[in-house]
Amino acid sequence: MDLPPVSAAIVIGASGGIGAALVEALRDEATYDVVRALSRSAIGDDHIDLENEASIAAVAATIAAGPAPELVIVASGLLHDGDEGPEKTYRDLDGAWLARTIAVNAIGPALVAKHLLPLMPPTGRTVFAILSARVGSISDNRLGGWYGYRMAKAAVNQLVRTLSIEERRRNDRSIVVGLHPGTVDTALSKPFQGNVRPGTLFTPDRAASQLLDVIDGLKTPDTGKVFDHEGKEILP
Repeated sequence: MDLPPVSAAIVIGASGGIGAALVEALRDEATYDVVRALSRSAIGDDHIDLENEASIAAVAATIAAGPAPELVIVASGLLHDGDEGPEKTYRDLDGAWLARTIAVNAIGPALVAKHLLPLMPPTGRTVFAILSARVGSISDNRLGGWYGYRMAKAAVNQLVRTLSIEERRRNDRSIVVGLHPGTVDTALSKPFQGNVRPGTLFTPDRAASQLLDVIDGLKTPDTGKVFDHEGKEILP
C-alpha cells in the first residue's frame, strides 16, 4: 500500500515574536507533518542568515533532501537596531542603514525565493508568503517618514507580484503573497507602541492565528497580492 506523501511547512525568522508563534501554531494545528523553524540564531541545519546567500543555499540543500514544502513563510524583518531606526525626515538618511534595511527586508526574501521556490511542488496548491507591511503601500502613504522601511516593504510588494507571475508558469496553483500582520507586541515594534490605538496591538499568538487564517482562505487568483491580517487586500 502506498503511503500518503509527507507534507511540510517552513518558517524563516522563527526566533522572532511572530515567527515563533507561527511555528507553534502550525505544530499545534498538525496540518503539516513537518514544520521546520529556521532562523539566524539557530545552529546546524536550521541556521539561516538572510544577509548571507551561502547560508540560504545551504539550508535549501537540506530542504531538498526532505519532503517538498507546500508552505513557506518568510517572517524575518528589521526595523531598528541599536541607535538606528526609522527615519523621521530625509535629513536622517544614512546610506549604510538604508542598505542594511533593504538587504534584510527585501533582498533576503528575494534570495530565499530564489533557492526555495524551485523546491516547492510543481503541482497542487502551494503558498509562499512574505511578511510585508501597510507602510509599503505607495497609495496609502499619507504621513511620510520611515524612508528605508517603506522603501524595503514597497520592494517586497513588487517582489511578490513578480515572483507570482513566474511561479504560475511552473505551477498554475501556486500562490505568492505579502502579508501585513498589523502591529504586534514584539521587539520589532516595541519602541513605537505608544502610538498604537487601543485594541490594535496584537499578541504574537493572535497575529499568527490571524495570518494562518488568511493563508487558509487564499485562492489562486489572490497570487501576487498583499493582504492584511483581516484578509483585506492592501493596494500598491
